[in-house]
Amino acid sequence: MTRRPSLLAAVKWIAGVLALAAGAYAGYVGITWLRFRHREPSSTDDADPFLDQFMPVCDIVERHHIDVAAPADVTFAAACEADLLQSPAVRAIFRTREEILGGESGMTAQAHGILAFTKSIGWGVLAEVPGREVVMGAVTKPWEANVVFRPLPADEFARFSEPGYVKIAWTLRADAKSASECVFRTETRAVATDAMARTKFRRYWSLLSPGILAIRWLMLRPVRAEAERRVALAQAN
Repeated sequence: MTRRPSLLAAVKWIAGVLALAAGAYAGYVGITWLRFRHREPSSTDDADPFLDQFMPVCDIVERHHIDVAAPADVTFAAACEADLLQSPAVRAIFRTREEILGGESGMTAQAHGILAFTKSIGWGVLAEVPGREVVMGAVTKPWEANVVFRPLPADEFARFSEPGYVKIAWTLRADAKSASECVFRTETRAVATDAMARTKFRRYWSLLSPGILAIRWLMLRPVRAEAERRVALAQAN
């Protein structure tokens, strides 16, 4: 006789959790919609002249960083070689996007490592400081189900203004704190090329940015762990 009340209680609990999650997501969407084009000023540490060169004005900017007990060059190499598709959470985020937008799987590329993988799907290198930073860029229509990334030469990227697109630039960067420590940073900027594209991008970003930002956040700790593992291995040998 107690099984049915227990089942009802469980159903109510699950319904309550789902309602809270839906409310939290709706709140996030609203805040993100309002914050669109409200760029947070960069601190002295965050400042990036390369990104300012290619995209001084943007619709969105997101920054993430983590302290690493490893030299900057070791950390930068670990970041460039990080294979995000090995993460079940990242794969789930890609699948969720495919389900929402009705796109085909984009996880069939054979290239391993974030730089090799992104180059294989259309991103190009805009600037690079060996062992410290790389700036990747592309133009695209991110709201399309089967998104296509189009690389541009560095000297064309900043002035590209063809209507209907969004320009995106992102970085991998390691700033040395000492010979054995650094801060790993990643920053993403995007700007639409006209009002129609901005309207579509604002809607897309408001609805789907949680997954995009989660991917950036999920890479921080694996990069730190791999860089510190490489240092420990070198010291052991």
